[in-house]
Amino acid sequence: MNPGGPGAGATPGTTPGATPGATSGDTVRRAFIGLGSNLGDRRALLEAAVGGLEAAGDVTAVSPLYETEPVGGPEGQDAYFNVVVELATTDPPRRLLERCQALEEAAQRVRTVRWGPRTLDADVLWVEGCEVDEDDLTVPHPRMGERRFVLAPLADLAPDLVTPAQLAASGGTVTRVGRLGTDSQRSS
Repeated sequence: MNPGGPGAGATPGTTPGATPGATSGDTVRRAFIGLGSNLGDRRALLEAAVGGLEAAGDVTAVSPLYETEPVGGPEGQDAYFNVVVELATTDPPRRLLERCQALEEAAQRVRTVRWGPRTLDADVLWVEGCEVDEDDLTVPHPRMGERRFVLAPLADLAPDLVTPAQLAASGGTVTRVGRLGTDSQRSS
């Protein structure tokens, strides 16, 4: 995998000459969504977001839950809870972004300061065979290789996509604190 983003090497599953962000309506692709929260009832907000993703029927796994230090943004923020959700989906990256935005809206996210506190942050991290570089959507996520709060839960679900060296080089402190819910499908 290329967690460093475009230009840092080849991305597995990318089809040369493919239209960025385009997928066939019937092609099932592996995709990963990152979820984080540091305002309100963090666990309940993440549970609701995972439930929202599960409603489409394409969730295959949810990583363990991590408590993480804020990276970037204003000082004095509370710690985050983070998970990564794996999908087997026919949705193209643009549709996944729309689903993420709907989750954030349902969690009443208010954007006041870049990388500031939030009830929910939902990001499209990686979609098999897709690269997108648009103003409001970049896949693979351009900063995920720098962020241990993304790479640690992603490595739990997809050790084939995150090398130990990438994880070691990423920034931030993370602590595994359990799992969301009790569903057996939520284990990696």
